[in-house]
Amino acid sequence: MAGIKQLAGQTLWYGVPTIASRFLGYLMNMALPFFVAMPEKTADLVQVYTLIPFLNVLYSYGMETAYFRFSQTHDRQKLYSTLSISLFISTIVFSLLLFASKDWLANTVDLQRNPSYLLWMIGILAIDNLNTLPFAKLRQENRPKQYAFARVAGIVINLSIVIFFLGIAPALAEKNKDGFINLIYNPSIGLGYYLLGNLCGSFFTLLLLSKELKQISFRFDKVLWKEVMQYSLPLVIVGLGGMVNDVLSRLIYRHVVDLPQQQADHELGIFANIFRIALLVTIMIQAFRMAAEPFFFNQSKNENAQRTYARVMKFFVIACCFMFLFVALFLDVFRWIFTELANKQWAEGLEVVPLLALGNIFLGIYYNLSIWYKLTNKNIYGAYITIVGAIITIVLNIVLIPVLHYAGAALATFSCYLVMMILSYKLGQKFYPVPYSIKKLAAYIVLVVIIYLLHIAIVKWIYPELWFSIATAFLLLMAFTWFVTKVEAKEMAKMPFIGKWFRK
Repeated sequence: MAGIKQLAGQTLWYGVPTIASRFLGYLMNMALPFFVAMPEKTADLVQVYTLIPFLNVLYSYGMETAYFRFSQTHDRQKLYSTLSISLFISTIVFSLLLFASKDWLANTVDLQRNPSYLLWMIGILAIDNLNTLPFAKLRQENRPKQYAFARVAGIVINLSIVIFFLGIAPALAEKNKDGFINLIYNPSIGLGYYLLGNLCGSFFTLLLLSKELKQISFRFDKVLWKEVMQYSLPLVIVGLGGMVNDVLSRLIYRHVVDLPQQQADHELGIFANIFRIALLVTIMIQAFRMAAEPFFFNQSKNENAQRTYARVMKFFVIACCFMFLFVALFLDVFRWIFTELANKQWAEGLEVVPLLALGNIFLGIYYNLSIWYKLTNKNIYGAYITIVGAIITIVLNIVLIPVLHYAGAALATFSCYLVMMILSYKLGQKFYPVPYSIKKLAAYIVLVVIIYLLHIAIVKWIYPELWFSIATAFLLLMAFTWFVTKVEAKEMAKMPFIGKWFRK
């Protein structure tokens, strides 16, 4: 139980900056309907932020996971320096290649109207990649407070710049056309300030990590590097496949939907907004991953490691279920915000959010399951699984988006993550058996889906008003909470802080 408590505490610390970053970033993105009346105006920005995580996989090529894996068996200082030098050189090479091909890339992803977006994107990718190993070092050394401070500080800088240049500066510049503000504010940049804010936040974070950067020594171990690359290269395939599954629907949406460009841009902007709401589920998933990856590797040598992993999975699924209910049951609140406070066009397609959210739960479970191939050095199986997922994603997006539009893209995402989760579980039980409580976990997921459908039926057939929807959602959420605490009373009694209530 001590290991679970440690993981819970570290998840909290990693969760604070992750939740803050996701929430503040979410606020910035949710502010788009207030800055921009028409969703199609955001299409280019959506396209850039769809490219960034995809290219990030190439920039980092599995070095973060490799650092956690090899720090268990090799000299950490030598490993840290070797991988840092490798990342520094590759970052320069990749950035130069992207810069040289920026015109081709702009034509390929329809960014001819905003080519400067690509330059700022390259800067964000380069700086964020230099931050990768310092952050990994903080996680490996169990220094979540330093990690949290660096993360949150960069986000605050990012958010401040976006709010100032998009929310405050336009009015100031209009009011005083000869003032100082016109020297630093350029209205033609528009939504590009989202990228500039991101760039400044990333650079400020790099400065805060200077202590970790100074610990890099100019010692490059070629033998160690080759060993690491053999381990990490399959993770590139895993990462690329994962990004295909995650972002492909938004990346190709404008190309496969059979609509005029303006309408296609409109639907892309709407779908990105839908996707952002569903991503609220991944806030907890991302926080958990930050703490879980080094935790899993550190626990791997313990005699009861598999039992620990099984218990972690149970708590993880329960947490995901709560996040799903929070998003799905209170969807009418999001609809009201878009309809009453912004433009009602932004409320389109919200009915597919629960399907996307459920797909993201499957993705989170897959992340948990994936520890088996990382611990057994069978990363190639992770590559196989993500390739299967990528094929499903590509085929279903091409087939379904022209017919079902938003729902087609959501269904493709849902199907991909469901298949990946099942494949990883089946293979994992063969090579590294873990006693997961499959029936109980499946029952929790089915239960929250039934609760969501029940909420829809009650609101639709009894009283379709916002206040009634919120009240019913709250009661159903409390009912699920009561049910979980009854079923898991023995486990809850062992938890810190809350355990005393259950022991009584």
